[in-house]
Amino acid sequence: MSQSELRDLFKVRMYMRFVAARFFGGTASQMLMVALGWQMYDLTGSAWDLGLVGLAQFVPALLMTLPAGQVADRVNRARLYSNLMGLQVLIALTLWASTTFGWVSREVILLVSVALGAVRAFHMPAQQSLTPLLVPRHLLQRGVAFASSVMQVSFIGGPALGGLLYAWGASTVYAVCCSLVLLGFVLTWWVHVKQAPPEGAVSWSSALSGLQFMWHNKLLLGVTTLDLFAVLLGGATALLPIYAKDILHVGPEG
Repeated sequence: MSQSELRDLFKVRMYMRFVAARFFGGTASQMLMVALGWQMYDLTGSAWDLGLVGLAQFVPALLMTLPAGQVADRVNRARLYSNLMGLQVLIALTLWASTTFGWVSREVILLVSVALGAVRAFHMPAQQSLTPLLVPRHLLQRGVAFASSVMQVSFIGGPALGGLLYAWGASTVYAVCCSLVLLGFVLTWWVHVKQAPPEGAVSWSSALSGLQFMWHNKLLLGVTTLDLFAVLLGGATALLPIYAKDILHVGPEG
């Protein structure tokens, strides 16, 4: 086996660890979103508070988007991604402890939601930019397609699993989430990439360069705007606990 083939094999092994970590982390994230909504509605019975859970995650994610991109460009993305997984372990552990020992409250859930939103803002640019660094160039298209398929499984299966586990209590969901994210953290800790440092210093010009490029590329602007509207209007799914509990009477497992 040639040296280039050995190098490609090493990259593929790193990539498979990364995809597995993304799957465990994505599944846990979806489970947390379901459990937080249900627990808030069980505590308060308020549609307003239920909506605030989603808002508390959205606002910090929006505000931190540009700084998160700059950080992902200037630090090792593999280490950044691993550290973010570690933070999610602490968040899931906090939720488990607060629920198990009875000091969970509306304010605790909202505070944790803000923390999740901030972590997610840094999570996205780190994980999306890691694939080209891990996959050999001739396998990049297949690698992106494979990772997308795996993440779709977690996006579909995560909420379903979270709802089923919530029937046994919120602490059960948080314990499983903590285990999944911890497994993802261990996997990403062994992922190593070589990342060239960016040229130039941090500035508003470099932070806004992506927005400027998108503004001048009308096709990209249209597609991105359409996706943003879909995400914004899709936030109505945060109210699903109301329909499941009060209208359909099927509970979280439904």
